[in-house]
Amino acid sequence: MPINYPRVRRDETIVENFHGVEIKDPYRWLEDPDSDETKKFVDDQNKLTNEFLDKCKYRTNIKNRITELWNYPRYGVPFRKGNFFYFFKNSGLQNQSVLYQQDTLDSEPREFLDPNKFSQDGTTSLQQYRFSEDGNYLAYIVCEKGSDWGKIKFKSVNTNQDLPDVLENIKFSCLSWTHDNKGIFYNAFPNLKSDGTAIEKNEYQQLFYHKIGTKQSEDIVCARFPDEPNWMGHAEVSDCGNFIIMSISKSCDPVNQLWIYDLAQADHQVSQDLKFKKIVSNFDSKYEYITNEGTMFTLKTNSNALRYKLVNVDLADSELKFKELIPETKDVLQDAYCVNENILIINYLHHCKDELSLYDLKTGKEIKKFKTEIGSLIELSAKKHQDFFFYKFSSFTSPGDIYEFRFSENLGEPTLFRQSEFKGLDLSQFKSEQIFFESKDGTKIPMFLVCKKNLERNPQNPVYLYGYGGFNISLTPTFSVARLIWLQHFDGIYACVNLRGGGEYGEEWYNAGRLMKKQNVFDDFISAAEYLISNGYTNREKVVINGGSNGGLLVTACVNQRPDLYKVVIGDVAVCDMLRFHKFTIGSYWVSDFGCCENEADFKNMIKYSPLHTIQKGKQYPHILLTTADHDDRVVPSHSYKYIAELQHLNGEQENPFLIRIETKAGHGAGKPTSKVIDEFADKYGYIAQVLKLEWHD
Repeated sequence: MPINYPRVRRDETIVENFHGVEIKDPYRWLEDPDSDETKKFVDDQNKLTNEFLDKCKYRTNIKNRITELWNYPRYGVPFRKGNFFYFFKNSGLQNQSVLYQQDTLDSEPREFLDPNKFSQDGTTSLQQYRFSEDGNYLAYIVCEKGSDWGKIKFKSVNTNQDLPDVLENIKFSCLSWTHDNKGIFYNAFPNLKSDGTAIEKNEYQQLFYHKIGTKQSEDIVCARFPDEPNWMGHAEVSDCGNFIIMSISKSCDPVNQLWIYDLAQADHQVSQDLKFKKIVSNFDSKYEYITNEGTMFTLKTNSNALRYKLVNVDLADSELKFKELIPETKDVLQDAYCVNENILIINYLHHCKDELSLYDLKTGKEIKKFKTEIGSLIELSAKKHQDFFFYKFSSFTSPGDIYEFRFSENLGEPTLFRQSEFKGLDLSQFKSEQIFFESKDGTKIPMFLVCKKNLERNPQNPVYLYGYGGFNISLTPTFSVARLIWLQHFDGIYACVNLRGGGEYGEEWYNAGRLMKKQNVFDDFISAAEYLISNGYTNREKVVINGGSNGGLLVTACVNQRPDLYKVVIGDVAVCDMLRFHKFTIGSYWVSDFGCCENEADFKNMIKYSPLHTIQKGKQYPHILLTTADHDDRVVPSHSYKYIAELQHLNGEQENPFLIRIETKAGHGAGKPTSKVIDEFADKYGYIAQVLKLEWHD
């Protein structure tokens, strides 16, 4: 029986001409998050969705079991600042992790900063933090209700009290202390409304310097770009404290300009509009500061190295010649850290799995390669002037153990510092494997499959297919408590596909899935589903597809192109309107991946896959559940609002429901409290189990 959807007003008078093509936008009014009509839309849609979710047979079982399994202590890696060691810990079900302090690694920890006390409901989170060089002060960014907007606060380590200094209008900011411990560099949008529901474009960010004990109105403007609204200049103080390195970006493209200011030459005084030396003055490649010895700087770059390499450049050299230190290899150089004065920790990505090695800073030669499990490097803490470091590895079947490595022990093996305390389920019963399949154009695409060891390949197996495919972001093996419910209690298979557009194989892989080649990403994902069906892992009545943000674009585009291939579509905080994404908040930064409709060639490409504009009227669609949040100021919720309204309008006579779950007091996902995370997983897995008619197995 058809669903009785809420009535949603269509304004047929909103028409735009794109290069001779007229496009209607009847739900543009939904772009205003504060209007009474939009609020009623949210209430009406949530009411409909909740009526369906309330009927889901196993939602309560799922929530209770996730809560049970989630309730174990989780630790971050320790790090040292000043006279103390610090680490984050969540006792189990705390909404936010707590920062603890200890005198030594063996001494009793004491609470230092508890974000759970920022708000009663846990929706105010710690987004970012940075200790001063001497460890006497902590600068930290607090965000409310999931918004990217935040405030910088300061805390004295000696008194354990907050300082009166509060900096506002903060978004996508750096945090870097000068080594005299007097102040910090940060970024702000001084002329914008810093509210989680604000949708205006984020332009004209500036770089400021704040001295402790002064008002924000007195802060020094160190860099501004009045002729370049999209430029963002993030500053970092060098390891030696004598230089300020500013990386300037203008999009999500992995390219930047690199400017350096000699702070020592200025007697370590920060002044207005700093006269930086332009080391790189174009946007041809990416350059990332790793460390320096005097004027000799070590940088990570993709210049003539699609999988990245390390180079040296001497600021004293008038020609600024870049000399190769660690050449490009067949694997992607993900990250580099300097430790023990002259050692580099190098993190390579090998076939979507993290590897760790030590290299000599002076010669660029490998010293040691660590034995690591097939998984992901979750955290690493290392400082140039410290002779130790800690790291944490995780995988699909392991929450992650923390290891300690000390150079004083003659380059021996790392020692286990803290083992995971996960209980409640035998993780050894699960297995993960990596397979490769051919996409539409013959390209080999990797995919991880996770399931019970004793689960036989059977077309009746339910499969949860997840992907992202964009912004140079790599999907690597990570642990998920909620995913265990799928594997254990519904005998499901989890499939994570490494699509083009990601960073798994460097710039070439990334470039093959963006702009005019974006369709490759959708073809890869569709081919993954077809492979799993044709090879007997599942059948199309048991396929669930999911992705978030750019991955939400992925699944909504794919369901429009192949609505026959899946049973359930879960699209989280999806980008759906490819003709207007660049007009809101930080959307203009995504033009490097998608293109811009103001360019005719880009328009002709994007209109072919834009989810909002490619819904097939009259075609049988699967069950669809979108999720978004009223304070998502990265991918504004109107993307999801407009898509679901158009889908309900065009195909609302079908029996499969088209639903949207709209979270309140939440954002794009960062800092979401544990309670909300568990509720969302229970809703999604409960919905899937109901639609697929799955039975719960203890």
